[in-house]
Amino acid sequence: MTTGLLASWSEIQKGTIAFFESFKSGWGVAEVLVEVFMLFFLIFFVSKILRDNDATKLMVVYWVALGLGGVLHLIATDIMSKDIFFIFILLVSAIMLIMFSTEIKKIFWDVQKTKQTSSDRLAGGNPEIRTEADTERCIQAIHRALQDMSKNKVGALIVLSKGNVPRNVLQSGTAIDAEVSSQLIGGVFFPNSPLHDGAMIIKGYKIQAAGCFLPLTQKMSYPKEFGSRHRAAIGITEVSNVIAIVVSEETGIISIVKQGKVTRYSDDDNNIKVTRYADYDNIMDALRDYYLNELPSTDKKRNGGNR
Repeated sequence: MTTGLLASWSEIQKGTIAFFESFKSGWGVAEVLVEVFMLFFLIFFVSKILRDNDATKLMVVYWVALGLGGVLHLIATDIMSKDIFFIFILLVSAIMLIMFSTEIKKIFWDVQKTKQTSSDRLAGGNPEIRTEADTERCIQAIHRALQDMSKNKVGALIVLSKGNVPRNVLQSGTAIDAEVSSQLIGGVFFPNSPLHDGAMIIKGYKIQAAGCFLPLTQKMSYPKEFGSRHRAAIGITEVSNVIAIVVSEETGIISIVKQGKVTRYSDDDNNIKVTRYADYDNIMDALRDYYLNELPSTDKKRNGGNR
């Protein structure tokens, strides 16, 4: 049986090598240049993904594995031939990329769009020109709604989008296409209302949709007190460069989530004085940063640019 397995493995190796060899016919110097470029780009991309996600130890493991494979290729060519070494690099890199598939989705989804997309159409197309007064009105309306919901311990989840929320997320909710107002926000999240359990997506000066389902984070390093709203807020910021704001139904604490990082703020009489909690200024800064710095360039033109 062992002999049969070895023979099968040998056939697999020969078949795999033959597959890659089929692409090489007729190549000369160009083959070497293309291979070097492909390997360099792959190793650079994998290393960047690991570094950007604070997986330094895993990046060390990755480089050590490639280094050992290279050494084995130099001292034992019969075991680690050039083709097998090439396949080895592909397999190790693929394993690393699979482990960070969510983060890779974020790279492909988080692209600034220069023309009207399906998300824009869902929001009702391009809104009219806006003034700085309109910008301040939106900021105050969202902040007022957050304060009211925090004081009354009404659970809420708001996503401030740049038009880069995945289409399936928008379609999972109910299209609203309405001007931002504290009354509308409060009405959507009023307990037992049809849309209060989902997320509200705001793009610029309009509420795109409400009752949307967001992807939950799969990371287990967050506090146990974080419920589905917090995990959904973290999840959407892991796959799309947006700002998510959560109001806890149990405590009234307001959380600001950006790139998977959470800061929190309690608006009741006994404010929690912990540095990781956001205060009033943090919330206003997050809103102003969104409206004045993070909106797409077309929206910046509409509100008159940065102050």
